[in-house]
Amino acid sequence: MGVGRVGRVVVYGAGAIGGVVGGRLAEHGHDVVLIARGEHGRALREGGLRLESPDEVVRLPLPCVERPSDLELAPDDVVVLAMKTQDTPAALDALAEAVCAQALDRAPAVVCAQNGVENERLALRRFPEVYAVCVMCPATHLDPGVVQAGSAPVTGILDLGRYPSGADGQAPAIAELFESSTFVSVARPDVMRWKYSKLLMNLGNVVQAAFPPSPEADELARRARHEGRTCLEAAGIDVASAAEDRERRGDLLTLRPVAGQERSGGSTWQSLARGAHRLETDHLNGEIVLIGRSCGRPTPVNEALQRLGLRLVAEGVAPEGADLRTFLDELDELDGP
Repeated sequence: MGVGRVGRVVVYGAGAIGGVVGGRLAEHGHDVVLIARGEHGRALREGGLRLESPDEVVRLPLPCVERPSDLELAPDDVVVLAMKTQDTPAALDALAEAVCAQALDRAPAVVCAQNGVENERLALRRFPEVYAVCVMCPATHLDPGVVQAGSAPVTGILDLGRYPSGADGQAPAIAELFESSTFVSVARPDVMRWKYSKLLMNLGNVVQAAFPPSPEADELARRARHEGRTCLEAAGIDVASAAEDRERRGDLLTLRPVAGQERSGGSTWQSLARGAHRLETDHLNGEIVLIGRSCGRPTPVNEALQRLGLRLVAEGVAPEGADLRTFLDELDELDGP
């Protein structure tokens, strides 16, 4: 792939983030194709993508396929991964098989527009050119064929960099692509510092999904983040500070009602609402658990939240349908006297 050149954008996983990013890029004249499966994929192929935002509703007749092998890939394609981390290994397998079968002399760049910090490691095992994106983009996907962008006029912040570090290769060109399509984006050589900061924010996702809003739920999420930050510090992992994050966000994102309704919940809340069989909790709270076990640091709050994510799915709990008091009592028993 020639430095600075971006051809077609292949959005692999066209849910909330993938659908909003792909839709905005297509709206602004970029060549985009979606990869989506199941009922959502069928809706996209039959009726196009319905992109709802605070200011407008548009229907975009974007091409959509079910798997990478349905596409004729090119070396200057950019493949944006936007599925949850639990689905990344199978997605990378399918992409690698398609690249191999088509005998490309150079693989497309892979861009991880995903929460957590595991996706980039998985991608770098299979592809030589991998980019990490710190995604700050309020987006919603609950119904087949429909995604919502909750912020306008700026849709989101998509800072990115080469993985594991650097702002070289395609990073400036990809940032320019995003910038031209209602996003704010810069190429950062230290993007993983920012992804670890986002990971800390995401430690409260399962709390929001499981329990109704309350001061006690807020405190539980705060405890998870505090435990996560001290764990990362113990492991020597550099993290962008809360002050840096506040300065970067500024007043760029403006949440407003879409279709007359406020945003319902974050990505884990939405997965639970759609009846997902797995949640991303293993790769959010579970990442802190893994790091803690690797450096000998206990992480009881995040361990309990990781198990909670499994229970929510196994028991078919509706969003905000778990009992916080029971969970806190169980957590106190685990912590001991």
